[in-house]
Amino acid sequence: MNDTDQRGPRRGTIQRLDNIAIVVDDLAAAKAFFVELGLELEGEATVEGSAVDRLVGLEGVRSDIAMMRTPDGHGRLELTKYHTPSSRDGDPRAPTNTLGAHRVMFAVDDMDDILDRLRPHGAELIGELVRYENSYRLCYLRGPAGIAVALAEKLN
Repeated sequence: MNDTDQRGPRRGTIQRLDNIAIVVDDLAAAKAFFVELGLELEGEATVEGSAVDRLVGLEGVRSDIAMMRTPDGHGRLELTKYHTPSSRDGDPRAPTNTLGAHRVMFAVDDMDDILDRLRPHGAELIGELVRYENSYRLCYLRGPAGIAVALAEKLN
């Protein structure tokens, strides 16, 4: 595809995926889980006020956020804990094919070590650890707040 289409030249393009935001009920536990996975805490803040209310379409927002960064510096995960208004309950055991369900995938270099380190943080396999052809070991697991996390280890 080029810089023009039938409507004329493009004026705006996506520069990058900046972050994925996930609402959690226990921010400390979610941070600990993702730190153990290998992400780095980039920063934390409390956000509130009329600009935040208008941005997210809620009234009286007060939330704490923690920005987690992948080791390569290219990916970010924003963990958000809403104090007000209270969050609606979701289904932390929703099947992975639920409309709108989220899944975050990470490339890893030692699947067994990472699974061993995440289990004390509540991680449990959704299905099974599988070998896909001769190229990857893959698994889906549940993380904090029911987050579906996929791990992929490239085989040599």
